[in-house]
Order: sequence, then C-alpha cells, then structure tokens
Amino acid sequence: MKRFLAFLLVACTALHAAAQAPQPPEAAARHYILVDVTANRVLAERDADAPSDPASLTKLMTAYLVFQALRDKKLTLEQTLPVSKRAWDERKGDPSLMFIDTTMTPKVDELLHGMIVQSGNDASVALAEGVAGSLDAFVGMMNRQAQAWGLKNTSFKNVTGMSEPGHRSSARDIATIATRIVADFPEYYRYYSVRDYKFNNIRQDNRNLLLRRDPTVDGMKTGYTDAAGYCLVASAQRDFPNGKRRLLSVVLGTASREARASESQKLLNWGFTAFDALRVVEAGKPVATVPVWKGAAKDVGLGTQAPVVATVPRGEGAGLKTVIERTDPLVAPLAQGQRVGTVKVTTASGTPVAEAPLVVLQAVPQAGIFGRAWDALRLWIK
Repeated sequence: MKRFLAFLLVACTALHAAAQAPQPPEAAARHYILVDVTANRVLAERDADAPSDPASLTKLMTAYLVFQALRDKKLTLEQTLPVSKRAWDERKGDPSLMFIDTTMTPKVDELLHGMIVQSGNDASVALAEGVAGSLDAFVGMMNRQAQAWGLKNTSFKNVTGMSEPGHRSSARDIATIATRIVADFPEYYRYYSVRDYKFNNIRQDNRNLLLRRDPTVDGMKTGYTDAAGYCLVASAQRDFPNGKRRLLSVVLGTASREARASESQKLLNWGFTAFDALRVVEAGKPVATVPVWKGAAKDVGLGTQAPVVATVPRGEGAGLKTVIERTDPLVAPLAQGQRVGTVKVTTASGTPVAEAPLVVLQAVPQAGIFGRAWDALRLWIK
C-alpha cells in the first residue's frame, strides 16, 4: 500500500507539472523543435527525432565546415576558387543557383553569399571542392562532424540537400548544427541576415520571409524539396531587462513558404512570451570559495566560464535553487578553467532546468615541499 501511495503521489505531481507547463501553439509542421539557445534548453518539439529529408538545410553543415576552414586559415574570404564542371552541372533539374560558370573564379566571400543567401547548389559544390578537393571527401567530413556531435539521425550523401536515398537528418540534429554555427562562428553568422544578394547581374532575395517581417530575426536557412516540403530554421535575438536572449526554431514539412514562415513566427513569439530566462550565475564570478590542499594559496574561487541561464515558465523563477557538486578535496596544482564539478539549477520541486561545468577561476600552483608535506599529513589525519 505504501508503494502504491508513493507511486500515486509521483504520478499526480508529474501530471500537475505537465498541466502547469506552457503549451505550444498548434503547428502545421510535420516536425519541429524550439530551442532556447541562451539557456541551452528545448522549449517545445514534435517528432523532433524523426528522420527527414533536410533539403537545403543541409547547407548549414556545408557552411559550418567552410567556416572551420576559414578559422584554420585553409581558406580566406578574398581567395578565389575555380568553378568546376561538376559545379556547373548543378544547373540540371532547375535547382537553386548562384549562376556561376566555368569561366569564373569567384571569391570565397561571394560563394558564401551565394550558398547562404541565394541557396545556390553550384556555390555549395564550389566551396566543398575548394575545402576538401572533392565532393566525396567533403561529404565524408560532414558525416564525421555529425558523428562527433552525436547526431544519431543524420547521414549526408551530398553537400546541397538534393533528395537521394540515405540523405537524412532530423529537426533536433538540424537545430544542433545551427546552434553550433551561432556559438562557434559569430563572426560569420552575419551572412544569414543578408536579405538579398546580387551576383552576375542577377539579384535574388533571401527566401527567409521573417528577415523582412520581424526585426529581431537575424537568420538562418530555408529548404524545399518535394520530399521535404517547405522547411525553415529561424533564429531571433531579443532584448530583455536581464540581457539578450536567443531562440531558434526548426520547422520541417510545411505546405508553403508562407506556412513555414508563419509557423516559425508563432513558435518564436510563444517562446519569448511564455518563458522567462533568468541569469542565475554570472560568468567568471565565484559561486563558492573552497580550501585547496598542497597549494600556494589556501583557497580558490569556483565558478563558470559562461553565464548560467535558466528558462522557466513565466512567473515561476522565484523558487529556483542552485546546487554545487564538486571534487573534494581539491589538490594543487590547479589550472585556470580546470573542471572540478557541476553547477545545477532546479525548480522548487527539484526539476532540473540548467547546468554548467564548475571550473577553477584562478590557477593555484603547488606549495613548497614543506607546505605539501604538512597538507599531506593533514589529509591523512582527515
């Protein structure tokens, strides 16, 4: 009887929590996910792990690897690249194009505009060949990166997103790729907010309709194939009293350009209004000061390298609790940034809403031989 009553209490608590959680708006998309990028939390989802045709959302991974090559100095924005016959052949089948040809040597910067703003398949091929030497090698890089991130529902067969057997991803995996671009390459994220681009005397609009409708939307990518339907990754950053907040939505399988834009807008607006983002821990500021053994200093401050932001239903932030789990004892030497535990944030009922690595804020070298010996004795007694 006691076990039954305990089970009933847990079940009722879970049902109450579910009833209190904000409910997302009705969505016409087959699959979607809404992520609070600032707090690293999923706010809503529908079949987010279902394998789907990613269409031109594939180009998010293509772009990530090009940005990586730029960071690693393997390419420069002013560098020119040849246009191969393989890139020229992308004109077959009436796909999205930048309209480059084999007589041209466009700059990497131009090709990035062509791939991101105009969704050019030809630009994607030219960039992939410029980074890896061949499309097969570049696709291999894409799949290795997906595996490194643990994207279990993603398998790339090409760099453009054209439908072919085995080429698939999911709303959750696409959201991961998009958020990695935001986090890892903020200097290149600007390409996703460009509303139109002219190349070869042909001006094309960015197909992300929200760039013109919502001033807080600054990216990211559209996609369409017959198999995928109309898809959109949309990201918006808005100002709040406690700082800037970014949300990102992935909408797959809608019926039209207008539908993917309106569904994305509904999700973003709901996420910003239904939840509060509370900055619980400031980056670089100690959340605890603890003893150090065998060190030149007797204690050290522990904190986080990035702010810890907790997203909770609007008005429910008062009961948040912060719990520190750490290594004990801390023995020098300790390096600045060395992880020694975890900061966890929970609601009053114990539901986890955020966590971050707990790190050493200042390096602590070893003490001299006598200091180490004394602390070794104290540890032994302890």
